[in-house]
Amino acid sequence: MSNPVYLSYNEFSVTVEDPPWKKYLEQFKNPLILLLLASAVVSGAMQQLDDAISITCAIIIVVTVAFVQEYRSEKSLQELTKLVPPACHCIREGTPDTFLARELVPGDIVLLNVGDRVPADLRLFNTTDLLIDESSFTGETEPSRKNTDLVLRPNGAHASNTNIAFMGTLVRAGNGRGIVVSTGTNSEFGSVFKMMQEEKAPKTPLQKSMDALGTQLSLYSFAIIAVILLIGWWQGKVVLEMFQIGVSLAVAAIPEGLPIVVTVTLALGVMRMAKRKAIVKKLPTVETLGCVNVICSDKTGTITRNEMTATVLVTSDGYIAELSGAGYNDHGQVLLHKCDYPEKARDSVAKLLEVGAVANNALISDENLMGQPTEGALLAAALKHGLYNVADRYVRLQEYPFSSEQKMMAVKCVSKYEANKGEIFFAKGALEKILPNCNGYCVNGAVQPLTPEKNAEFTAECTEIGKKGLRVIALAKGDSLTNLTYMGIVGICDPPRPMVREAINILTESGVQVKIVTGDAAETAIAITQSIGLQTQPSNVLSGEQLDSFSETELDAAVPHATVFYRVSPKNKLSIVKSLQRSGYIVGMTGDGVNDGVALKKADIGIAMGKNGTDVCKEAADMILVDDDFYTIIAAIEEGKSIFHNIRNFVGFQLSTSIAALALVALATIMDIPNPLNAMQILWINILMDGPPAQSLGVEPVSDDVVKQKSRDTKEPMITKKLILNVLLSATFIVVGTLWVFNKEVKTIRFSSIEY
Repeated sequence: MSNPVYLSYNEFSVTVEDPPWKKYLEQFKNPLILLLLASAVVSGAMQQLDDAISITCAIIIVVTVAFVQEYRSEKSLQELTKLVPPACHCIREGTPDTFLARELVPGDIVLLNVGDRVPADLRLFNTTDLLIDESSFTGETEPSRKNTDLVLRPNGAHASNTNIAFMGTLVRAGNGRGIVVSTGTNSEFGSVFKMMQEEKAPKTPLQKSMDALGTQLSLYSFAIIAVILLIGWWQGKVVLEMFQIGVSLAVAAIPEGLPIVVTVTLALGVMRMAKRKAIVKKLPTVETLGCVNVICSDKTGTITRNEMTATVLVTSDGYIAELSGAGYNDHGQVLLHKCDYPEKARDSVAKLLEVGAVANNALISDENLMGQPTEGALLAAALKHGLYNVADRYVRLQEYPFSSEQKMMAVKCVSKYEANKGEIFFAKGALEKILPNCNGYCVNGAVQPLTPEKNAEFTAECTEIGKKGLRVIALAKGDSLTNLTYMGIVGICDPPRPMVREAINILTESGVQVKIVTGDAAETAIAITQSIGLQTQPSNVLSGEQLDSFSETELDAAVPHATVFYRVSPKNKLSIVKSLQRSGYIVGMTGDGVNDGVALKKADIGIAMGKNGTDVCKEAADMILVDDDFYTIIAAIEEGKSIFHNIRNFVGFQLSTSIAALALVALATIMDIPNPLNAMQILWINILMDGPPAQSLGVEPVSDDVVKQKSRDTKEPMITKKLILNVLLSATFIVVGTLWVFNKEVKTIRFSSIEY
């Protein structure tokens, strides 16, 4: 066999970026920055050094902050390269050996063992109890069970590709062999990488408003100043004097304090957010949250705890109990429904939970789980019922591991302490696999024959719990795997986080839509959605497969009205965000996996989970929730709405003084009377007005009821009709008052001159 020809390395190459100095200079293309630069140059030329220095400082601060934000945002692509392992076990020319993963090519055979990170996309041809953690793709807690069966729809969701091991995923159990089918940028991770390279983070609404404001102020100010100069020249006034006044008016009309106020206001918002467990990476992001009118949220780890929890159980003798608490601990209770024999009920529950604790390979230590989440949930349920170290009562002789064919797991044990050392089998799994192996069921400790009627009753109980979106585990024990006694069922789910329902109610009241985007099945997604208070109809539920089949027009018609998206891929998430943006929405996206990275970057604001989020996810996001608490988004929206309100107040105050100065000089010029203010006085007033009186408006505290206000319409300009009316009213008072005082002083001076 000849050596393979390397077409390209199995790695991601990040595009060579522009040097930092070039990126820094690009920040000066901002219209407001150019306007301030012109103002600084003119001030310096007129020997107004105070103004020139203050404007220059403002420019440096704003440009530096913008540069740092852009520079940091590129790291998300570099984080993806860490998911490719440096080495892997491979068979070439019939000999197993260790090779650099970057040298893999299609056709190579790769060996997978526990703890290995999959080095390329592999088509599996040999598996033994192979479990692979695909949470970075699907966002789901449970590892994916792999086999070699033919998949009829290879382009479906990742969860459906049971015969493919994807690059960057992690082997949790078992072993397998696979043929390399895709490497580098041709792999599934490569497609995520390419999408992240292609997508550019959009400008925030505040940045767009500031750009528009800078352009507007430039045009209006210079147009008015040009008219004043022309009238003055036509009236025969001294050209040099008119030029000095014109330049002074230009400096006064430009709000050089605005960038500083915006930066300080945003920085204070960032500091307040940090105290509330939210890290904001980019300053303008804080204000963007005030404009968001749609939040697309990942389900697992964001809406839910990412911890499987047993919430309900039904024993074989009909006792029903609900379990409180969440997480892998004993914090909670087993709450029995009303029954006539509570002691017997507790015994039945104990016997049921004992099976789940013995047929179990998980270990809970200091509330940390080592093992499978489903087994951790069963173990925690036993702890809540006071069953500690139950498995230690038995000696395990043999394990019958779970397989996709059997859909059950069992252990063969003998008791350590009972005189009868007979073998006992403890089994758990899908009801349809457990019941056929049962010949009886337990009633208050006694075994009764399993009749067809009882079989149908147990199946109906399982179906009813399954409709609620819970994963149902059936439990049984007996002296052989074909002579089991049915003990009951346990319903397990990944429960919603505390305060999520309240947060969604607040968001809905303020006009923000919440959409659930998940890689999970439809039933589970709908059940969780309904449990957190979102109304869901069949017409409001879309699958990733449906999204793939839609044209752009169909997508834009369907996506805004959908509440739940299930079995979605990274490409689907990106298309959802783009569709909403095309429809005019400001989109917030939450997530914690690599599969969320592209959508987080494209969204108007990407929100990553801090505890369980991947590095790629955190780098692509604009904001990180340190405690993974969805409710923190409410606090962020409060800040965003308040910040824009404060900035607009500053702009209004600044424009009042600027327009007053322009109007005063314009009236004096048109009326052919002496100018009330000379160039020096105009600049002095400008310095005073840009100082503490104006800047204090930018740091007002957040209003209590601001979160209940509707999200800001991003099409609404910074300078609205209402603001203009207020500004003109204020400017009118200033102009009238100044002219009255000026006229009075002129008369006094003339009278004094006559007397003299």
